[in-house]
Amino acid sequence: MNTFFLIPFVAGIFSLLLGLVSVFRAKRSPAPWLFAVGMAALGLDSVFTGLSLRAVQEGDVLAWLTPAFIVKAFVPAPWLAFSLIYSRSNYREFLPHWKIPLAFFGLLPILLYASVVMQSGDLWWLQSGPLATVLNVVLLVALVLILMNLEQTFRAAVGTMRWRIKFVVVALTVIFGARLYVRSQAILFSAPDITLWNVESGALLVGCLLLAVAYARTRWAESDVYPSLAILRSSMTFVIVGGYLFVVGVAAQLVRRFGGAEIFQFQAIVVLIGVAGLVVLLLSDRGRHHLHTFAVRHFSKAQHDSVHVWSLFSQRLTSVKDADDLCMVSAKLISETFEALSVTLWLVDEEKGVLRIGASTKGQAGDHDRNHHEIQWAAVASGLREHRVPFDFEVHNESWAEELKRNNPSTFSSGGHRLCIPLRAGELAVGLIALADRVGGGVYTIEELELLKCIGDQVTSVLLNLRLGGEVARAKELEAFRTMSAFFVHDLKNTASSLNLMLKNLPVHFDDPAFRQDALRGIGNTARRIEEMIARLSELRRRPESTRVDADLNQLVAEALDRANGAANVEVTRELQPLPAILADREQLQSVVTNLVLNARDALGSGGAITVRTESRGERVLLSVVANG
Repeated sequence: MNTFFLIPFVAGIFSLLLGLVSVFRAKRSPAPWLFAVGMAALGLDSVFTGLSLRAVQEGDVLAWLTPAFIVKAFVPAPWLAFSLIYSRSNYREFLPHWKIPLAFFGLLPILLYASVVMQSGDLWWLQSGPLATVLNVVLLVALVLILMNLEQTFRAAVGTMRWRIKFVVVALTVIFGARLYVRSQAILFSAPDITLWNVESGALLVGCLLLAVAYARTRWAESDVYPSLAILRSSMTFVIVGGYLFVVGVAAQLVRRFGGAEIFQFQAIVVLIGVAGLVVLLLSDRGRHHLHTFAVRHFSKAQHDSVHVWSLFSQRLTSVKDADDLCMVSAKLISETFEALSVTLWLVDEEKGVLRIGASTKGQAGDHDRNHHEIQWAAVASGLREHRVPFDFEVHNESWAEELKRNNPSTFSSGGHRLCIPLRAGELAVGLIALADRVGGGVYTIEELELLKCIGDQVTSVLLNLRLGGEVARAKELEAFRTMSAFFVHDLKNTASSLNLMLKNLPVHFDDPAFRQDALRGIGNTARRIEEMIARLSELRRRPESTRVDADLNQLVAEALDRANGAANVEVTRELQPLPAILADREQLQSVVTNLVLNARDALGSGGAITVRTESRGERVLLSVVANG
């Protein structure tokens, strides 16, 4: 038996076992369950394809290909959902935007397969006919979307988070990249190419080996990655796939013209393994570190382009809105610049007297770290007072240094010493930055320590500016609230005074029908006034609007004086001259007149006199309230 006929069975069984392992560890998110379903679909597809390749009779081939392609129809939906959820802490923001695509790629392939099966009865319907072409295009688009989402997740990860998910992403890229190649060939040629079926199985086998490595390293641990919602605009997958389809089309024509298809299986699998190994090598932090060290040692004068680093850092800080954004941007830049996989920013919470995590490239913490999200600030403050520059806290054995070590554990035994950058502004300490797990365990040079100090000073400066800006905004809001509340309290006090005066006069003049009628009218006006004040209080969240209409100032003054309901022992004189109409807010202007009159009444006492006067001066209208107090 040809060795390549065994590949689908080995790959299928391997895939089913990995899916089974994922079921036993499924707990935190839906990702492990989707992974198990997806691996089961890929495994069954590979096994059924292998059985069809071993079949001799045409009927036996059709008998095994039918379930193979039915299973193949279920592949896109779970893997697309997995690519949206895996390692993403904000996946609940993505899923609502992808409900329609998920339903589309979950149902359409099944319907298309059913239509093709009903219309064809031989082997050649697999890649011929308009329905089969549409089906291959749909599968091709689904594969591109899966790869696009995996790319976005990987690009958003940094440091230890990227190390955790690297092999999983590479494995799935190999699996679905090969399927993308097969689908592109199915679109380019109308006749089926049986040699391509083993390419998918070979890719699945290589992907399973990489997934096994990922499980041995991290147990398929996830990370707290927060990719942007704007995936399509920033993804390179579409550009790569477009160029890839062009190159594949040319290569396929050359193979078709000059031959060589008989050894294509072996070549494809060898190239596939080579590409996967190259990708792993390029994504290896240690490999890139050695390459960078070699280049710096033999071809470079300075270890870092400080001007470039500083410009990049300043540029990224211009978009931060709060302390959390600042910490996230700073941690990512420090990790990328100094090749430290674990960078954690701790900020002082002065109210609680603790250090809390602002951001970390470690992503999802282990069980030990979950119990230490905070550090007692008093435990480390005394030790940090002696340090104003970055220092190695591995060499300290004091209690404060042990506290930092416990809460900033190393993930890798060869990651070198841990470094601490105090965030200080004079005598004020606002936090610290802890660096660990440096690629290759290299020692920080004097140049790097000075650059880290500059970055720490910049982070401290921006953090203090953000806090000062927040305090100024809160002070302005408090001042506005005090001003507005003083106005309403004053207005409410005047309204209560009017009611109080009316209640005092009520026992004396209760038998007077005219007084009772006037009292009821006054109570109604007062109730309406209180309702208006409550309505204005409810509108404080929105910008107050002024409703201006043509109004007679004399009429507004008269209504305001009637609302004040007179003033005991105070003489109120009205001197209202004929006036032209004005454009004014009736309610606000009446409130001003009422408050002026009631304030004057309260200040005068008995025997006082108030004169309310209106007059016209040219194009202006004048209102004055004069008291003799």
